[in-house]
Amino acid sequence: MNRDEPTAGERFLNGILPENPVYRQLLGMCPTLAVTGAMKPAMTMVAATAFVLICANLMVSSIRHLLKPHLRILVFTLTIATFVTIADRFLAAYLYDMSKQLGPYVPLIIVNCLIISRCEICASKQGLWESFADAVGMSLGFGLALASIATVREILGSGTWFGLSVLPESWPGWGVLVLPPGAFLTMGLLIAGVEWWGARQRAVEKKSVRKAEAA
Repeated sequence: MNRDEPTAGERFLNGILPENPVYRQLLGMCPTLAVTGAMKPAMTMVAATAFVLICANLMVSSIRHLLKPHLRILVFTLTIATFVTIADRFLAAYLYDMSKQLGPYVPLIIVNCLIISRCEICASKQGLWESFADAVGMSLGFGLALASIATVREILGSGTWFGLSVLPESWPGWGVLVLPPGAFLTMGLLIAGVEWWGARQRAVEKKSVRKAEAA
């Protein structure tokens, strides 16, 4: 392994927060905006995406020495399409109502830039363990992002969470949050919050460094 490449532990941790695919890299915006009106469809999408990402990373890593530079994107796409088909057929067979609710967004995982980018950045360059850790970390980061957006939208928009009532019946319900404009509004505010927190943490670290140097 190239010593310049991150270790498995670094790959795992980076995917959750430092390189969060939604809040930091702005990848996978289509499902992030489309299926986060409620927690159930959001978590189903996370599970499907995680399955495809982990399997694709492992498969690409296992054949990385056979990849030809001019064919690698084609191989990535065919590999991803195989596992997306498995996930889509599984949902149709065992979670039919959810499959209908998600509609075309499960097949669209094939062109999710998150998965293609991890195949290119990590799986095609590192071993199975690093690729697995990277996929799990990115999946957790993707799940954290979708869960936070869906939680805000479902609770404030419908007064429920996972379909269970969590706010009193007197709550008027901000209907706009469960509509497409609510997805953009909620995600924009959460991204702003993440950026504010990151800037605050960096300022604290710089202040600590200055104090240490002065001492």
